[in-house]
Amino acid sequence: MKLETERLILKPIDESYTEDILKIRSDETINQFVHRNPPKNNYDALQFILTIKENTRNQKSFYWGISLKDQPNLIGTICLWNFSEDRKEAEVGYELLPEYHRKGIMSEALAVVVDFAFKNLHLQEIVAMTHKLNENSKGLLLKHDFVLQEDRKDEDFPENLVFSLKKKKKNYWFSYRRG
Repeated sequence: MKLETERLILKPIDESYTEDILKIRSDETINQFVHRNPPKNNYDALQFILTIKENTRNQKSFYWGISLKDQPNLIGTICLWNFSEDRKEAEVGYELLPEYHRKGIMSEALAVVVDFAFKNLHLQEIVAMTHKLNENSKGLLLKHDFVLQEDRKDEDFPENLVFSLKKKKKNYWFSYRRG
């Protein structure tokens, strides 16, 4: 499923993006805040893509490559994954090549993914984990009304902070006409 914003296309990732995924997932600036084994070569990146495709097909995750509308290459990724059993909560994850930081790109991508999650997937809550020293990520989450959950911990990575965004309840205002 493709999502679009004013400047971006969020699109499914396939084998044609192997080199882009290798570049993004092996970037040292990104990886200083992420716990993973970065891909060492195209084969590793391809294996990751095949896993993404399988998880997307099984609806275990929704995963998009981010590109500018005038460029075919991926400059980042964003996903919804780690769904709760009742599928009312999911985690959002994202990464963006450093040369595109602080340009509002991830803000634009996050806004459309949050909208998709609440309207199309009917999620009630989106959770985000970010390293306590990742100021860009913390700022992004706060800008989008995510709230720091001081009482929640990322059990696997204690240096991460947990943020949450709950779906806003609609206010129904009824007006009655006297007849």
